[in-house]
Amino acid sequence: MTNILFAASECVPFVKTGGLADVVGALPKNLDKNRFDVRVIIPYYTCIPGRYRNFFHYRHHFYMDYAGRQEHVGIMEYEFDGIKFYFVDNEFYFNGESPYSSDLRWDIERFTFFCKAVLAMMPVIGFHPEIIHCHDWQTGLIPVLLHSTFATHPFYQGVKSIMTIHNLRFQGVWDIEEFQRNTELPDYMFTPDKLEFHRDANMLKGGLVYADYITTVSETYAEEIKTPEYGEHLNGLLSARSASLRGIVNGIDYSIFDPMQDKKLYFNYNADTFLDGKAENKRRLQEELGLPQDGRIMLIGIISRLTDQKGLNLLGDVFERFLDENTQFVVIGTGDPGYENMFRYFAGRYPDRVSANICYNDELAHRLYAAADMMLVPSRFEPCGLTQLMALRYGSVPLVRETGGLKDTVQPYNEFELTGTGFTFSRFYSEDFLNTVNYAKSVFFNYRDNWNAMVRRGMEQDFSWSSSARQYEGMYEWLLGK
Repeated sequence: MTNILFAASECVPFVKTGGLADVVGALPKNLDKNRFDVRVIIPYYTCIPGRYRNFFHYRHHFYMDYAGRQEHVGIMEYEFDGIKFYFVDNEFYFNGESPYSSDLRWDIERFTFFCKAVLAMMPVIGFHPEIIHCHDWQTGLIPVLLHSTFATHPFYQGVKSIMTIHNLRFQGVWDIEEFQRNTELPDYMFTPDKLEFHRDANMLKGGLVYADYITTVSETYAEEIKTPEYGEHLNGLLSARSASLRGIVNGIDYSIFDPMQDKKLYFNYNADTFLDGKAENKRRLQEELGLPQDGRIMLIGIISRLTDQKGLNLLGDVFERFLDENTQFVVIGTGDPGYENMFRYFAGRYPDRVSANICYNDELAHRLYAAADMMLVPSRFEPCGLTQLMALRYGSVPLVRETGGLKDTVQPYNEFELTGTGFTFSRFYSEDFLNTVNYAKSVFFNYRDNWNAMVRRGMEQDFSWSSSARQYEGMYEWLLGK
C-alpha cells in the first residue's frame, strides 16, 4: 500500500472557488484503494458549511514555532466518500467568509503557516506519506521545507513531493523579508536559483525548484508554460525541469455530471435520446429565463468567470455581429465589473435574445449545459478547462480556442471526413473567433444531421476521472521505483 497525502487550499465538497477544488475532491476517490491510501489536508476554514464542520472530529493539537512565536495547530478529521480528510485548525489564520482574502501578503502568511503545519502534523497523527502531492502556490513551500527545516527529520527521510500547477498565473509573490520572517529560512535559499523572483520571493517557484516531480493539468499546457508567452516568467525554470514535467488532463465526476441522472435538469436524456431531451430542456430554460420559446433558434451559452483570461474581449468585439434573429445567448458568471456590465447592456438592448445571469447558480448552470446547442470557451489561455468537458457530456457542442486543455479535449469538426466533437480556432483574434462562430451556425442550420452526429460523438467521449487516475497511479509508482 502506497501512502499519498494531497495538500491543497480548497477541496470539494468543503470549500470551492474554482476547478482546483474539483480536482482535489475527485482524484483521490478515483485512485485504486487497494494500492493507494490517499488522504487530503486543507485548512479548517470557518466558512466550511456547518453540515460538514459539525461532524468533524477533534484529533489532536499542539503548538508550533512560527514567525518567532508559538502558534496553535489543531487537527480535525473527517471521512467522506471513503477518503480521510484532515483540517489544520487555527482560527487566527482561517477565520472568514472566504478561503482567500483581498490581501495577498496576509494570504501568503496564512498559507506559509499551513505548509509548515502540514509537515509538523504528520508525525503527530502517525500517517507517513511516501508522496506529498502539493497543489498550486498555496502549498509551494512544502517541498522547500522538506529540503530545509524538515530535511533531517527521520520521519521525512525518502519522502517525495509532487507540485501540480493548476494555473501558473497565480504564484504567491511578496518581498523576501516577509518570507524570511515567516519561514526563518537561511539567506542562501533566497537566490535566483531558488526562491528569489525579480528581487521578491515566490512560493510557487520554490515548489517548482524543490519538488521531485511537476505536473500540470493538460499536455498542451505543459508545453505552453515552457514558452515566454504562457510561462509567466517561470518558463526558463520549467524548461530546465522539462524532464520532470508532464501534463495529465483533468477529468470530471460522471456521477455528478450525467444528463441521464441529473436531478437539476427539466428532462433527462442520453446519447440515444438527446434530440428530444435537449429540445425539452431548451424550451423550459427559455421559459424560465423569459426568452421566446422557439426550438428552431440556436441557443449559445457561456458559463465562466468573467475575466480577461476567458477571452471575453473577443466576444464583446463581435457580439452584435452574430446575434441575429435566429440566435439566443445566455451567460452565467461573475467577475470583472466591465464584463458584467457588458452583458447587462446586451441583455437590456436585446431582451428577447440575451439573458445575462450575473451570478453563479449551480442548478442553472446544469440546465444551461443541457439546453444549449453550443458553449463558447474562447480563452486567452486555459490550463485544462472543465466547461468544454461538461458541454461534451451534455451534448452542447463546444467552440474553443486551441490552447491548453481545450486543444487536448476538443477535436475540431471536419466537414469532409465528418469527424470531430466541436469547433476550434487558433489565433487570439476577434475575426477568427467570429468566423468560427458563423461556421458553426451554418452547420447547425444547414447540415443538422451532421451537427447531431457531432453531438452524439461528443457525448460518447470519456473524460471521466478513470483514465486520468490511471496516469497518476503510474506516475506515483514510477516516482517511488515500484
